[in-house]
Amino acid sequence: MEAIERALEGEGECEEILQLVASCRGALNGLMAELIEGHLRYHVLDPAQKTRPAQQAAADDLIAVVKRYFN
Repeated sequence: MEAIERALEGEGECEEILQLVASCRGALNGLMAELIEGHLRYHVLDPAQKTRPAQQAAADDLIAVVKRYFN
């Protein structure tokens, strides 16, 4: 994000700025997918309790969809 700000303030080339924005977007999407997966695995599915196979399968399916959406 700081690189984008510097490029904008320094009147960087459009191509460079677009590439920086695309890179940040990809990184943030990957982070969002990881955060959602972690929340689902550790807060929605309680690790302290036994998870039913159907619950685990549903969680795995949802995680796969989220990762495809953000990637």
